[in-house]
This record gives sequence, C-alpha cells and structure tokens, in this order.
Amino acid sequence: MIKVAVVDDHQIIIDGLEKIFTESDIVRLTDKAYTVAGCWKMLNAALPDVLLLDVGLPDGSGMELCPQIKEKYPQVNILMLTSYAEYAVISHVLNNGASGYILKNAMPEEIIEGVCTVANGKRFLCETVDLLLKKTAGNKLILTRREQELLRLITNGNSNLEIADQMCLGYETIKSYRKNLFQKLNVHNTLELMKKAMEQRLI
Repeated sequence: MIKVAVVDDHQIIIDGLEKIFTESDIVRLTDKAYTVAGCWKMLNAALPDVLLLDVGLPDGSGMELCPQIKEKYPQVNILMLTSYAEYAVISHVLNNGASGYILKNAMPEEIIEGVCTVANGKRFLCETVDLLLKKTAGNKLILTRREQELLRLITNGNSNLEIADQMCLGYETIKSYRKNLFQKLNVHNTLELMKKAMEQRLI
C-alpha cells in the first residue's frame, strides 16, 4: 500500500480524497493537515510515500513549502493537487521539488495514477497540465535560474558536494536537482549533458 498524506485547507477536498483512496486497493490515506504549520507537525511525526500538497494555504504558500520539504525530507514524493492551472505556478513547483502536478477537477482514476507514478519516482502531469506546458513552451527548452546555475557548475567540473556548498543547498537536494536536470535535457551522463547544453546554447 502506498502511504499518502494530504495538505489542503478545504475539508471537502480531503473528504473526497479519503473516499477515493478508501475505495482503492493500492493507496491508503495515512494523515492530513490543513496548514503549513500542521504539515510540518505531521511530517515530523511520520513520513508518507507521497504528499499531496495544495498551493494556497491559510498560513503560507505550497510553492514555498515544496522546496523546503524536499530539503528536509528528500525521500518524500510531492504531488501538487491544486486548482491553479497557471504556467508560472506549475513550472515553479516542478523546478523546485515537486514530482507531479494535478488539478483538483481530475478524475479519481487520474489521481490514483498520479500517486502511483510519483511513488515510483517518476514525474506525473495530469492531461490538462501536460497540454498547457507543451503549448506554452513549444519546442523551446527553458531552464530556470537555479537550473542554469546548476548546469554551469556541473560543466565546470564541480562535484555534488562542491555544488551544494556553492548553491547553499543540501547534498541530497543537489542530487535530486541534478537528476531532474538530466531528465529535462534527456541525457544520461555529464558528457551528454555538456554536449546537449552546447547544442542548445544553454551555456
């Protein structure tokens, strides 16, 4: 069973998710929180396999909370579940620790699929979000400021420890960011990364 925790300030959403997971034979809702503070208290007590996280919370932003959680608990897979279908929000969280993004109006089957996908270490986008990102980005490869910095440090021959020190981030976070960068550029090693970066004029 995949252990799932939910952070959302709407009781009706949590109740709906609990019903969906109860009817599933592969996912179990283990905990829930309604605020940023409640989320930290929940995670400090027990870690889920997947954390469903909303963007808008009463005492903070899920956008800011996401990378903080990945910094402290890199093993937790975060699936954003929100009503925000905006490119800037989506790209921000995906580039800052989230493993997936799904809208609250998604079908139960799609929610279960998203949970299972990110629990297995893969990225998941609901159909609406996937189409939005493809339409907005087109064929152009766009790197965030942090990704550009990471790419520069990698191509300059820095180790993960050195990169973590220079970027003031944890070692495990750098490993995760590096993995995401490789996936984004569709490369498997540093040599391929450097070649792709030069071809795309990213460095």
